[in-house]
Order: sequence, then structure tokens, then C-alpha cells
Amino acid sequence: MINSTQFSYFTLAAYFDSGVFKYLYFLIILTFYMSVVCVNLLLIVVICMNRSLHEPMYLFLCSLFVNELYGSTGLFPFLLLQILSDIHTVSAPFCFLQIFCVYSYGSVEFLNLAIMSYDRYLAICYPLQYNTRMTSKKIALLIAVTWLFPFLAIAVLIALSAPLKLCGNIINKVYCGNYSIVKLACSDTTVNNIYGLFYTVISVIIPLILIIFSYMKILKVCFSGSKQTRQKAVSTCTPHLVSLLNFSFGSCFQILQSRFDMSTVPSVSGILLSLYFLTCQPLFTPILYGLKMSKIRNICKHLPCGEV
Repeated sequence: MINSTQFSYFTLAAYFDSGVFKYLYFLIILTFYMSVVCVNLLLIVVICMNRSLHEPMYLFLCSLFVNELYGSTGLFPFLLLQILSDIHTVSAPFCFLQIFCVYSYGSVEFLNLAIMSYDRYLAICYPLQYNTRMTSKKIALLIAVTWLFPFLAIAVLIALSAPLKLCGNIINKVYCGNYSIVKLACSDTTVNNIYGLFYTVISVIIPLILIIFSYMKILKVCFSGSKQTRQKAVSTCTPHLVSLLNFSFGSCFQILQSRFDMSTVPSVSGILLSLYFLTCQPLFTPILYGLKMSKIRNICKHLPCGEV
């Protein structure tokens, strides 16, 4: 009979001894995290303080930037502590808290990108009806659903995983993952697997279907519309598409790494790729939108003069 128990802590086995270089890694990651915080906070303040940006597209962007702050804060401080530590363990409650932050960040990101594609679909395909279709109440409802649904869904996911009897407490990652814990279970995980599939469909597949549908409609209008319509579509949709592709790439690798044996991938490369969607997206997205969106770019130029 296999011995099973509920462990009070987990060991993160993906860390390696970097010697004196750990201080260099610490400074690099700290600088990266401070850049994420500063860039996202700057754009949140710019959107909130400037009335000309109180439009649906920028309000959804603000929600996206808040999520980038939330997701990076769920990882970076923990990562910084682990780099300096010689013992890479984490208590079970904190491990599940990190799972909640990381997974809800991913869900909110996908839902937010889906809602932004829907907003662009209405703006480009129904420009005359846009203001009546995208009302203040609808904007508030969409943002509320974007945040509340992932929080509730992940709470259920953790409620199913936390009581599992485990045969070990070693997680081969640099941060906690739900499926990594489920794989350690000695007890039946059928319910966990079914709910995990349901959660993936609701939080990833359905938003992607909405995004594909929106862009199919946008492309149809662009091909049959005027040059001005095409230019508007390119200017507003390009940052969204690039951000979506960047996040999807990181998320896909994270899912593949969790579900399949990646022992053939060098350990350092595996670590970097597993952190990609949690590190590059929070910095890449605000910079991309800040550079591409002319309204935001013009307002940021006046910030040194004290004008918002």
C-alpha cells in the first residue's frame, strides 16, 4: 500500500545552485519587476486621470494593465526570495495562494483580450451603433465578469486540490502549479481532471473562439470597406493581436510543460520558458500599447511638463 499524506510544505526542485551569481540574478529580476510596476502604473494613472481616455477601449486596457500588475506581483517577490534562499521550500497555504494568483491572472488575461476583441468588432463593424451597444453599464458588467469569474473558478479548483492525499511534496518548477500538485496525488483525481478540463474550456477555449469570430468579422469589413476603415482596423487591432499571440505562446508552453515530459529541454531554457507568460507579458503589453496608441503616446509626452 502506498503511503499518502497532506504535506505542510512543498519543495521547488527546479532551482539550481547559482553561487555568487544569485545576486546578479536578483538584481536583474528586481530591475525587471520595478520596470513592470512603473510602466503599468504610469499607464493606469494616465488613463484614469485623462477624461479623453475614458472610452471603452481604454477602460478595458486599464483593466488589462491592472491584471499585469496583479500577475507579476503574484510571482516576482516570491521569485526574488527564492533566488536568495538556499532552501527552496514553500508552505502549502502559500503555495495554493500563489496558484490562485497565477491561474486567475491567466484567466483574466484571456477574458480581457476576448472582451477587447469584441469591443473592436463593434467599433469597426457597427461604428454608428457603437455608443448605444457599448454602454457604461455594459462596460462595467464586462469588466466585473472578467475578474469575478476567474476568482470563483480558481477558488473551486483549489478547493478540489487542497484536500488531496499526496505521495510526495517535490514540485519540479520554480513556482507552484495546480497540476504539479495533482500529479503527486495518491487518491482519485477524476473530479480534479474533469473540472480542470471544464475550466480550460471556459477560460481559454471560449475566449479564443470569441476572438477568432470577432476578427473574422473585422477582416470581412476591412476587405469590403474603405481605405480609412482598413487603416483604423490595423492601428487599433495590431497591438491587441501581437499581445494575444505573445501571451498564447507563453501559455501554450506552460501547459505543455505541465502535462508532458520536458526532460529533453535544457533546465535553464525550461525555467525561462515556463516564466515567459508571467514575466514578459506584463512588461511587453503596456510598452506595446503605449507606443502604438497615439492618444496614450501623446499624453505621455506631456507628462514631464506636468500635463495630464
